[in-house]
This record gives sequence, C-alpha cells and structure tokens, in this order.
Amino acid sequence: MRMKGTLDELHYSVELLDGDTALRDVIDKHICDQTLAQKNAFFVADLGAIIWQQIRWKTHMDHIRPFYVVKCNGSPVVIEILAALGTGFVCSSKHELELVKSFGVPSQDVILGGMCKQLSHIKYAAKHGIQLLVCDSEAELRKIARSHPKAKLLLQVSSGGCCEREETAMPFGCTLKDCRHLLECAKELSLHVAGVKFHIPSCCAEPQAFTRAVSDARCVFDMGEELGFVMNVLDIGGGFDGTEAQLEKVNRALKPMLDVYFPPSTGVSVIAEPGAYHVSSAFSLAVSIISKKTAARDANQHPHDMLSGNDEPEFLYYMNDGVFGSFAYKLLEEPVPAPSLHKEKSSDEPLFSSSLWGPSSDGLDQVVESCLLPELSVGDWLVFSRAGANSLGVMGAHADEHKPPVHYVISAGDWYEIQNCGITLDTTMKNFSLVQQPSLTKTSISTPA
Repeated sequence: MRMKGTLDELHYSVELLDGDTALRDVIDKHICDQTLAQKNAFFVADLGAIIWQQIRWKTHMDHIRPFYVVKCNGSPVVIEILAALGTGFVCSSKHELELVKSFGVPSQDVILGGMCKQLSHIKYAAKHGIQLLVCDSEAELRKIARSHPKAKLLLQVSSGGCCEREETAMPFGCTLKDCRHLLECAKELSLHVAGVKFHIPSCCAEPQAFTRAVSDARCVFDMGEELGFVMNVLDIGGGFDGTEAQLEKVNRALKPMLDVYFPPSTGVSVIAEPGAYHVSSAFSLAVSIISKKTAARDANQHPHDMLSGNDEPEFLYYMNDGVFGSFAYKLLEEPVPAPSLHKEKSSDEPLFSSSLWGPSSDGLDQVVESCLLPELSVGDWLVFSRAGANSLGVMGAHADEHKPPVHYVISAGDWYEIQNCGITLDTTMKNFSLVQQPSLTKTSISTPA
C-alpha cells in the first residue's frame, strides 16, 4: 500500500482473484517477492471477508445498525467499502473524522466517541455538523457546552465488570446514580441528551449482562424524559468477536429485551459499534524470522512441556515485527494467537516449545510467550491469521515508512456479491477502477492517481 501525506493523495490497489486462486497463493507470491528483497513483514487483506461479515450482520441483526469503530483499523480501503455497504462510523480523533468525511459519509452517520475529547476534535465535529457525541462526565459536558452547544449526547452507562479481564480494565461510563446528576447538569447547560450507550465486552459470556444493560438504559431514558429530553438513540456498544455463533447468541439475548423496553413503536433507533467484528478475520500478517536463540528450560514454567514430550531446549525466535509495531495490541493485554508455519512440514517433524519476540531488545517485545513449533531457521516465515484488529491503526495518522505494506485482495465471487448488494464502481465507490497489471496474472482494482 502506497501512502502519501494527505488524504487526497491516497493510492491503493486490490487484486481481483480468479476462482482458482487462494489467499495462500497471494501470501506465497508476496513472500517470494520479499525473499528477493528485504524480507519485510506485510499484511494480506481479503476484503471479501469484510463483505460477508456485513451480510451476516444484516442476516442476524438487521434491526440494529452497525457503526464501525475506526480506531480498530483505519485502512482507507476498509472505510470506503464499509461506507458503501451502509455502515456508520465511530471516530475518536480529528484525523479519523477527516478520513471518514473524505469518503462522503454524511455527518448524521458519524459519532465522535472517546471519553476524554480534545477541544479541537469537538470544534471540528461542530464545524462539520457531526452531532452525536458520547459523554460520561460533568467535565465533558462543560467542554461540549462551550464548543458544541448543538450536540446530541449519548450518555455512556457502565455495565459493570462481567469478566475478570473487564474488572481489571480502566472503568468507563457512569453509574445509574450518576446519570440523574449528569442529566440535570445537561439541562442546566442547555445541552440535549439524545440517548444512552452501554458496552458488553466479548469476554462476557452471560446473556444476563445484556438483560441488565438494556434494563438500565430504559431507566436512564425514563429519567431523561422526565426532565424533558427527547431520547431516541440506544447504542449497545461493541464486544463482537467476529464469529457468527456469538452474533446469534447476542441477538437471542438482546431481541426479547429490546422488544419489551424499546419496541419499534417508541421510535428509538438501536445501533451498535462493531470493530474487530468486521476486520479481524480479513487480515493476515506474514513475518519472517530474523534471529534465533536457545535457552535452558525450566519445566515448571512451560505448560507445553507435557505436550512436546521432549527435553530439548526452548527456542527463542526474533521476528521482523513486534509489540512496538503490528502487535501493539499485546500491550493492551489482548491475546496473540499462535501463528502457522508458512513452509510445508512433515507430520512426524518434532515440535518444540518456542517463544516469539519482536526485533527490539526490549523485554516488553515478547509477542507469544509459549507455543509449539518445529525448529525454524532464519528466513522462515510465520503467518498470523485474524490480524486485522488494532494492528494497523489509522493509515497516515503518523508518518511512518516502516509500517508493513498491506496487499488487498478480493475474489471475483465476492466482488460480484458487492454488485449484487447494489454497489457499483461508477456510483458508490467512485475511487475504484478496474485496470490490468501486466506483471500479474490477475485483474486488479485500484484507485486513480
């Protein structure tokens, strides 16, 4: 992916794959290219996966409109496709707002999220008619009153820690007790509260969490309406892990509660904030081994000892990308799945306890603490699937020439599925055009210069 300094100068291409070409073939090609070059890490993004996630959403959650969380993955191609598919967007910075607006997304389809907003971001939202802002404190209310008095606020209500990971995280959202005070404060400041937002994390497996959250939201709606607010937006937040099974489970828990507390007759629009749901499975990250070490192992510290069934020393592998790059989400205590080995291995090849590290010498740059792999050599490649969430950030937010390039692909079948959804090259996605690349045996879609 080639990037230049401003949004008007973005260039990207998407390979249109024929029916016999698999994603692995694309990774093979780019690994071959890198082997002849500098062996840089790179992403391959299957845009068809994003399309199918949107189709699954409409199948199971058609009564809830998705607003994609841009900070999860701000690739311009992702933004343009999701805009064409009809999603809204949640932005947390001025750059994200500019990015989304550059694709012609209407202001009413944009939410300025984040609990601690810079004044410049609030002023930008006001200038461009972006009215929906999330808020959970009196300090934010007063900032918004000064800089964006016509805003429509969504009060973020805390859902409480429903899993161990959530209980140790920084708390966001106000309690029901706080809500009355904030509603009264908003009224004094002549601000308009339009609705409520809550968030149930994907680690929460209990359907009762949605029951409590929707019930609490109804209480806040009632308090607001008593004070004269016209409240008509319910935001159920994110927490969608991307699997269809979880989507079905969430819908089974939510729909009866929404039918009771927020039936269509109330005129309340129900929205959600998926992020990883749309992009996680679409991106794969390929990294190469740049160095290796062996270390004496303490059998009490490595749970894989019993699995590997040998007493060989542990291997420490160093990769050309790490926690201070594409695996930055590891610092947020997000799990990093074990990778797959790119080269073919025989079924009887022994496996060894291994740890994976980034290229720095920092002790924090450990990507995977322990996994089982055959012995690798410098120059071998590993592929991390489901790498699309929180690994790329917003493209162009910072000048960084060392970011791994992104190679976008889509199968011919998925491209035709887009057109079946009513999305055509000459209307919704005006930045796309079909061109031939002589160096490839595939057609590609690219943006004009």
